Amino acid sequence: MQPWPEAGRGLLTRGMPSPEPGGQRSVPSAPQALCEGGGRTPSAVPRFASAPRPGHAGAGRGWSVRCAMAGVAKGTPERPVEQEEDYRLSVCSKICYAIGGAPNQVAGSAAAFFLQIYLLDIAHITPFHASLVLFIGKASGAVTDPVAGFFISKSRWTKIGRLMPWMLACTPFTVMSYFFMWYLPPFVSGRVVWYLTFYCLFQALTTLFQVPYSALTMFLSTDQKERDSATAYRMTMEVLGTLIGAAVQGQIVASAHVSHHCTVNPPVNTTDSWHDTPSFPDPSDPLSHQAKVYLIAAGVIGSVYLLGIIILFLGVKEKDDPYALNSDRAIPFCKGLGLTMKHGPYVKLTASFLLISTAVQLEQSNFVLFCTHAADLRNHFQYLVVTILVSAAMSIPFWQKILQRFGKKCAACGISWMIPFAVMLVTIPNLILAYFVAFVSGLSIAASLLLPWSMLPDVVDNFRLQNPHGKGYETIFYSSYVFFTKMSAGIGLGISAAGLEFTGYKPGTCRQSNDVILTLKILIGAVPAILILVGLFILLFYPITEESRRETKLALEVLRRSHQSTENLDKEDTSV
Repeated sequence: MQPWPEAGRGLLTRGMPSPEPGGQRSVPSAPQALCEGGGRTPSAVPRFASAPRPGHAGAGRGWSVRCAMAGVAKGTPERPVEQEEDYRLSVCSKICYAIGGAPNQVAGSAAAFFLQIYLLDIAHITPFHASLVLFIGKASGAVTDPVAGFFISKSRWTKIGRLMPWMLACTPFTVMSYFFMWYLPPFVSGRVVWYLTFYCLFQALTTLFQVPYSALTMFLSTDQKERDSATAYRMTMEVLGTLIGAAVQGQIVASAHVSHHCTVNPPVNTTDSWHDTPSFPDPSDPLSHQAKVYLIAAGVIGSVYLLGIIILFLGVKEKDDPYALNSDRAIPFCKGLGLTMKHGPYVKLTASFLLISTAVQLEQSNFVLFCTHAADLRNHFQYLVVTILVSAAMSIPFWQKILQRFGKKCAACGISWMIPFAVMLVTIPNLILAYFVAFVSGLSIAASLLLPWSMLPDVVDNFRLQNPHGKGYETIFYSSYVFFTKMSAGIGLGISAAGLEFTGYKPGTCRQSNDVILTLKILIGAVPAILILVGLFILLFYPITEESRRETKLALEVLRRSHQSTENLDKEDTSV
């Protein structure tokens, strides 16, 4: 029985060395032919790799190893120097790419730490209405994610790329919506609608920026190390952006939350009237001091968006997918979404960091309220926030070294460091302990920010190898991941604000009731701890290891070489 049909033999041996004397052409084995790039098209890959699937985590190990051994045995030439340089990213490109995503983090940090207390104590809307604004706003951003992924996956390649036009187009509208989100309208009855409208717009527009920006990682380089390095630069700059956003916002608006009669010691026989005393008058006037400082902060942070997009546009070049065939069509969005939801590594990664990101969101949104009302640290909250973010920014290179040295799953254990110290702060409110907790929390937050965006490209590569004839699914992966994390964060923030309403939170008062204080302690300590532990437990079943990552990289290199040889043969046929 002939192992290779005549058509298949001509398909695989075309472009191979000339026949040996005697007229007999030596036919290589399948792995040899694929590793040498002698195949006419990469379409031959699934035929020889169907069982087990190539690069599948923990299953396709044998195929890629056999390819590597076959290539070594036949003396496969090493990658040319000029091709190696094409895969490498300059430090300047990595920095420009990282700066491009910083504005979203600057604005997101300011909103995460201060929007809830702004709605409660400055805009004077009820906690229930604040919970509606936070939840519906997050939900609108989450719903926009798959919609953005659908349209971006359908968009055509332009002179500046396929993803860059989306980021350029939505930036001016994002700045406008962010500014009005912090504007105090002169009317009182319609404030809830006002903030709901502009917060939903802001969330939707930041999604239209974040989805293509996140997917851009896959189009910077085909080398995993270069992508991981670019991700580390990005995370460092985004943490710095988070630091800048919280620091700038905190320093500018700190005076809006300080009232003299709230800082003095209350009398021994504290009365309910003292508890109910507003910390400052209702700022119905848009030109009041409290409203002005928030508008100034919004203007400063909004200008950062314009600077970031200019640097991103000038310093980053988007490259087309080097693995997909020119004849390949983009995967239909619904079909691609169904495939991603069935991809085991993606489901486990998303479920894990869905819970972890929700825990971090709860910490951020309730930390200022906790310091103000439950820990008597209202004069230190802005410095504690800065401590958290400085610690996070400084530890990004540390975590990058850890994940390179010990693996990404091992580095995820660092996310749990914040749990015992947060519990200590809740049980023993102390200024020195608060700063120490802020420092350790920054370390954990840095790990939770870096790891999912470093692991997601590995999942995409694993999926790419199992579906070599599709393209355009990168945005589906990134948009659906952000959809789930935003939706979970919105639900968590909505429930936390509703909990404050249920326990009797009174906007603008100097001191809240014991039920409110207990609720804040639970939202800062117990709830995030449970979410993080469950998320890390799910991550134990994440199947992509460092070994399978290397095998996937080798198998994708086979596809790339096969694609290049196909293009060269097409050029030769055209010239003949």
